[in-house]
Amino acid sequence: MNFEKLLRPQSVAVIGASTDSRKVGNNVLDNIIQGGFEGHIYPINPKVDKILGLKCYQSLTDIPEKVDLAVIVIKRDLVVPVLRECALGGVKAVIIITAGFGEIGEEGRKLQNDIIQIVRQNKMIMMGPNCLGLINPWHKLNASFGQGIGEPGSIGLISQSGALITAIQDMSVETRTGFSVMASLGNKASLDEVDFLRNLRYDDNTKVVAAYLEDISRGQDFMRVAERVSKTKPVVILKAGRTESGAKAASSHTGSLAGADSAYNSAFERTGVIRVESIEHLFDICTAFAYQPLPQGDRVAVVTNAGGPGIMMTDALEMAGLKMARLSDSVKEELMNYLPAAASAHNPVDVLGDAGGELYGKSMDILLESDSVDGLIVILTPQKMTDDVAIAEAIVAASKKYSKPILACFMGAKIVAEGIGLLRENKIPQYSIPERAAYAMREMVSYSNYKRRPLRVVERFAVNKIPVIKTIRSVLSKGFLEIGEIDAKAIMKAYNFNVPPGLLATNVEEAASFSAEIGFPVAMKISSPDILHKSDVGGVRIGMQNVAAVEDAFELMMMRVKRKMPHAEIRGVLLEKMILGGREVILGMKKDPQFGPVLMFGLGGIFVEVLKDVSFGLAPITSEECIKMIESTKSYKLLTGARGEKPYDILSIVENIQRMSQLVIDFPEISEIDINPLKVGYEGDGAYVVDARIVLEKEKV
Repeated sequence: MNFEKLLRPQSVAVIGASTDSRKVGNNVLDNIIQGGFEGHIYPINPKVDKILGLKCYQSLTDIPEKVDLAVIVIKRDLVVPVLRECALGGVKAVIIITAGFGEIGEEGRKLQNDIIQIVRQNKMIMMGPNCLGLINPWHKLNASFGQGIGEPGSIGLISQSGALITAIQDMSVETRTGFSVMASLGNKASLDEVDFLRNLRYDDNTKVVAAYLEDISRGQDFMRVAERVSKTKPVVILKAGRTESGAKAASSHTGSLAGADSAYNSAFERTGVIRVESIEHLFDICTAFAYQPLPQGDRVAVVTNAGGPGIMMTDALEMAGLKMARLSDSVKEELMNYLPAAASAHNPVDVLGDAGGELYGKSMDILLESDSVDGLIVILTPQKMTDDVAIAEAIVAASKKYSKPILACFMGAKIVAEGIGLLRENKIPQYSIPERAAYAMREMVSYSNYKRRPLRVVERFAVNKIPVIKTIRSVLSKGFLEIGEIDAKAIMKAYNFNVPPGLLATNVEEAASFSAEIGFPVAMKISSPDILHKSDVGGVRIGMQNVAAVEDAFELMMMRVKRKMPHAEIRGVLLEKMILGGREVILGMKKDPQFGPVLMFGLGGIFVEVLKDVSFGLAPITSEECIKMIESTKSYKLLTGARGEKPYDILSIVENIQRMSQLVIDFPEISEIDINPLKVGYEGDGAYVVDARIVLEKEKV
């Protein structure tokens, strides 16, 4: 297997090895040697005989054996011919550290495409170009120009930023955090995050996968693989480029197209990936997963030697959505058998400032043995009589006895440094403030819940695809991409959305006749493929109560629209039965370049325009995921019946989102949909599509 040649090679060639300690070719070779690599090391440089005490070879063809891994550190214009030489020599794994390819523009992209072609034709795997390299502490391999190899651990780190790996390496020395592998992806011309996720899923040394990503190249593949990996081990991702400016910076850095941040959130939520906001959070979460068992529930107990931090932790846990474990009378009674009279046996358990290791240890034993406790956080504040080492030893002893997660929160610095060092040495996650510990516990609980989540079941509805096919073909044949309201609603009807009765009138006589046939009150809307915002040109009238009002409104609308849009194609006026009452919501879909159709839900009016109170999900979607979308909006309570109002028909919204999901999966040529508004009646009354717009994909024309 080629991945084996990359991660665990028996021989490594450094093409571009240098005698100059200031050059990358020297740093890479020195790192391989100093890391203790036990295989054969072959420096390649035609100008010298020895580098760092090793025999130097003129070229790859001079090496007496087949090389498993080649690390290329040469000028950019020499990379393509050297890569061909590697292919001829039977090298199956390559790391190209050299920069100046897809990240710099058209010329670089052309060279990168040449590299990709060579790699594919010869069934090689390649990291880079423009990367830091690869580190595998378990194999004593540091094929990078980063820091030292570090101690072996159980966190597998993949990163688009090589510099971030070097920073994390430096931070990990202080925290005693070990890694199973550290891989710099660079431009991802061959291997990307999907490949490493797929491989690390089966790596026994990796308990948690961590990643820093600026983009995801293959969104659909990522989702399939990440969902499988998340069922066996946690995946924690720091995704940069959240803002518009950040996304542009990420694109210029990687040379790749970034998708919408809402799509990434939806993809991570769907696949069980844990998204973090900073390197600090990445460390916090990964160390908890790497070193502690998963909680079986969300009930947390706290032991503290000070009241204030205990209150802070209580607030932090509740804000994180966790529960303070309710201790039974028997547990509290047992605690009071050991605690001083002034102590508190309620959760958080306050053992007072003079508590030593023995009292901490006994309190932890009682709490961890209780069936009402799923996880424990131990707080220590440095007071004059505090023995931080003895208390750390008690925590270590408890962690060896119980299969429940224990997190430590030693607040302070120099005074508690020895105790913190003992915790880290024994792989007890340590946090400097309550909020960080609570955040880590929350993610452990969330992931534990995800692992128990039942299989997703996407409901399929009976629909009529034929009218949709005909409409799309007709629109495309005329050179249009936008499907107007009338045709869009015909598509909605084919997928069994509720659409108000309506007819298209081309003259005032038809308008009068059709309105009487439909029944009053009616709404009137101009029909034109050239007019996107109908109300801006006087193309909308509502609440027409009789024929005379319809006739007057028709003539006035046609006059105003023709004056404001003289060149627009006017097809007539759509008359529809008005849906009275109900709550206006918005449903939408926009196709993301990485993850495909992203569905949107929001309440109408100011909730979208001002508060931007919307939520997102990916198609295909389940009913449970639809409900979660709706519940995640701040204004969800308005739908449930605020201030004594009757609840609205939330289940009809769920069904409409599912039907939209099925429509866009069935017809991938649809790039956008807006149902604005969807008017939702009270519980059991259903929902109606009042206005709709569909846009087709340019590439499908």
